[in-house]
Amino acid sequence: MDSNHSNVQKWSASSRLFHWVSAVLLVVTWIMMFLHNNSDSNIYIGLHKSFGISLLFWMIARVINRLFIKAPPPVPMPKWQLLMSQLSHFALYALLIAMPLAGLLMSVYGGRPVDIFGLFQIPVFVSPDRGLARFYNDLHTDIIWPMIIAFTLIHIGAALHHQFIKKDSLIARMK
Repeated sequence: MDSNHSNVQKWSASSRLFHWVSAVLLVVTWIMMFLHNNSDSNIYIGLHKSFGISLLFWMIARVINRLFIKAPPPVPMPKWQLLMSQLSHFALYALLIAMPLAGLLMSVYGGRPVDIFGLFQIPVFVSPDRGLARFYNDLHTDIIWPMIIAFTLIHIGAALHHQFIKKDSLIARMK
């Protein structure tokens, strides 16, 4: 362990937990959609929706946590990189809330309640509207989905850049 690594200021335990559980929920939600698209079973779309809504609630709790928990001071970097970091993090938070919201609205405007792991249902709370269901489907799959992929890759790429090129122990803050 280098001296830089030993005195790095970490994110709070709650922030680290929110970060990694968000990542796991996102990956599991993606896997459920992949399995749904590659099987004849409807169980995977139900699980996709359950994990997606779980991610929505988790992200709301994460935003609340972020409002109350102070961030550690940023590692030294040019101002433009810090600004890009802040903007890309904001975009990821917004997208990780917008994606399940769009999915939920797609379902309810399609007249379908959303079952959450067989524990409870989010009922159809709007008048079904095929046009709006299609709009939210397109938003969910054609707009937000590629943006999540792009910003996730940017996020991972920046973290790897800091780890292996800048060697500034940025990743250690989230371990």
